[in-house]
Amino acid sequence: MVIGDKGFAGREFDRDMTELGVTFLHPDRRDEPHRHGNLAIIRQRIESIINTAKTQLSLERHGGRTPAGVMARVAQRLLALAAAIWHNWTINAPVKRSLIAYDH
Repeated sequence: MVIGDKGFAGREFDRDMTELGVTFLHPDRRDEPHRHGNLAIIRQRIESIINTAKTQLSLERHGGRTPAGVMARVAQRLLALAAAIWHNWTINAPVKRSLIAYDH
């Protein structure tokens, strides 16, 4: 399943996605019948995740020089965040998603 903006719409686009075996959701447009409704809550979650990735994990400054290097650095930072969140839950820290205590 792929979720996108309402700009990705139309019969031809829907047909292409179906041929690829992709379920594509986008907010309903005025010129279409009601199908998916308002997807604002999903968009807010996605934007929150992207903001976390950009700020706390510095993913815009990853330093990778090859696609494999970029993927390795992104994966390493996501795993570090997951470990920090798990640790914060384990020690019952007041803020669970904070990496400040681990920033050296």
